[in-house]
Amino acid sequence: MAITCDVAILGGGTGGYIAAIRAAQLGKEVVIIEQDKLGGTCLHRGCIPSKALLRSAELYAQMKDSASFGIETSGVSLVFPKVQERKQGVVDQLHRGVQYLMRKHKITVLEGKGRIIGPSIFSPKSGAVAVELSDGEMETVVPTNLIIATGSRPRTLPGLTPDGLHILSSDEALVLEELPASMLIIGGGVIGVEWASLLNDFGVSVTLVEAAGQLLPAEDKEVARELQKQLTKRGITVLTGMKVLTETYEAKEGQVHISAQRQDGEVTALQGDKLLVSVGRQANVENIGLENTDIGVSQGFISVNEHMQTTEPHIYAIGDCIGGLQLAHAASHEGLVAVNHLAGEPSHGYNAAQVPRCVYTRPEVASVGLSEQEAKAQGREVKTAKVPFSAIGKALVQGEREGFVKMVADAKTNDLVGVQIIGAHATELIAQAALAQLLDATPWEIGQAVFAHPSLSEIIGEAALTIEGRSLAL
Repeated sequence: MAITCDVAILGGGTGGYIAAIRAAQLGKEVVIIEQDKLGGTCLHRGCIPSKALLRSAELYAQMKDSASFGIETSGVSLVFPKVQERKQGVVDQLHRGVQYLMRKHKITVLEGKGRIIGPSIFSPKSGAVAVELSDGEMETVVPTNLIIATGSRPRTLPGLTPDGLHILSSDEALVLEELPASMLIIGGGVIGVEWASLLNDFGVSVTLVEAAGQLLPAEDKEVARELQKQLTKRGITVLTGMKVLTETYEAKEGQVHISAQRQDGEVTALQGDKLLVSVGRQANVENIGLENTDIGVSQGFISVNEHMQTTEPHIYAIGDCIGGLQLAHAASHEGLVAVNHLAGEPSHGYNAAQVPRCVYTRPEVASVGLSEQEAKAQGREVKTAKVPFSAIGKALVQGEREGFVKMVADAKTNDLVGVQIIGAHATELIAQAALAQLLDATPWEIGQAVFAHPSLSEIIGEAALTIEGRSLAL
């Protein structure tokens, strides 16, 4: 007999399980279908394990620099297997926490591969899910509403398929048993720069190649230049505006070899112990039964409206499979938007301008809203302010004076358009800017808030004052 429920969720990653919890809170009977482990990419192959490695790398770098704080140390050494052990311990603890939340909210979890089916004896409309359970048995789930949350996987390049030995994606990099002496990284987006940062802190020689004219192509140009400056200062070789010639790849004598070409035609030969391909992520939309529905797919991603509805209104889609920001917290927010809408709860829809974007390099990068370039491209007249961390007392105390905060406002309406941060704890500080965006605050209003002294958060208030021509620190 088929399992009937109010909401079925195909995929138990961050977006999926958060949507499930919200639906259960609203009194819905919920079924999650997950073929691997609850928590998905973020918990097992993305956000959490990579940030655990980044934290170990950051601490190792700080300990080696302790003399600058008047603390002399000796014998500091890296034991990479223990780094990996700690990382896995964090993942396992959080995984148990997600499993507990499913039990707490009485959410049914089916372990198996789900495939959407069309109209059948189970339902007059598409959206039921045939599930091949992990034990080989079959089950059918018939929901009133379906949420597709199938996530994504690392995108590959022709001729550079990860083999776990010479060529790695982020999945293989996360389970390295030992560190290579050198690493070539193709792709200077979020994943590429994070791996470049952590590997460099672990003592690996890193060469980072990006085809666009800047690192983090979607971010503010000044932020990208500052990040490249800081990574280069640390000894990372950064090559922008260079297209990798995949056909030149070869592995020989324990090394990988490949060439990259500039727009002017100049070719540079590159080599390293291993090659990490980090050129974005591809939606998992194949073999999930979309062909049995009228759901629209554009450029490899499921099309949705602001309420996360597909072209079949009773079927929603969230997370990496719909493209957009492809961030775990974006997926969670999309899940809440979808559930609130299908349940008839008040919902303002999804607004990407209110979702912070975070990069966990050293120094960190974070932003929310529009960059100066994006605002101008929309035809806006803007005014900006940039305040360096070196003007903030707490940054000097912490020994973290690199970077700045940039604030962008509409010159005509004085509305806050966007905030970009590069510097210490940027991924924490951006929450203040995101809240200001949500509340539609102006820089003048932000500048009226009282910021504790000494604190890094003072830089947000100072940027707001500066954009109004009332700087107290510059």
